Amino acid sequence: MTTIKTETRRLVSSGEVQGTDVFNTQGEKLGSIDCVMIDKQKGNVAYAVMSFGGVLGMGEKRHPLPWQSLSYDTAKDAYVVRLSKDELKAAPNLNAGDYRQLGDRKYDESVYSHYKANPYWL
Repeated sequence: MTTIKTETRRLVSSGEVQGTDVFNTQGEKLGSIDCVMIDKQKGNVAYAVMSFGGVLGMGEKRHPLPWQSLSYDTAKDAYVVRLSKDELKAAPNLNAGDYRQLGDRKYDESVYSHYKANPYWL
């Protein structure tokens, strides 16, 4: 069976991003990428939605992280975000499987403001 390579030196498919671990700068694992959300009209990556917390899927929250708030660490083969666990707990979040708030300008502004990130829609 042939394995299809879905990433290059500079690009990665959304399927490869899904499931990738996310750590903070203190080396603590925060969660993993649930999905990537892309602006349909502009084509910009708006969010990497990260799963966080819970036990065996119970009580797990989703945190929309502005794509630019993540950096990729090749040594860890993971993404890194500059947040403590407490800062993440205070961040805007979503219930698992309910992404209806994403794309609502007021909600998006609160997320991007929290992370002090430049809005994807500009």
